Amino acid sequence: MALGESARRVRARVMRQTLVLALIGVGIGLAASIVVSRLIASMLFGVGPTDGVTFVAMSALLLAVSGLAGYLPARWASKVDPMEALRD
Repeated sequence: MALGESARRVRARVMRQTLVLALIGVGIGLAASIVVSRLIASMLFGVGPTDGVTFVAMSALLLAVSGLAGYLPARWASKVDPMEALRD
């Protein structure tokens, strides 16, 4: 913001970076969980080793938490006066 970027664009940039990292993590996690779930299939109760609803629900939950974890600091940072931040 000190270099002329609007608060909205700062928030959008932080959110984009946060969600890209979250999507990469969810993708790696889904791949790993499919492999591991077959190994622990005998210990699963009430769900199959590749239950689609569980995978989708947990991916959505992780993305929602990641979005919130990125949005709150981005909103806080965009409200700070740039001159005050530069002085500190």
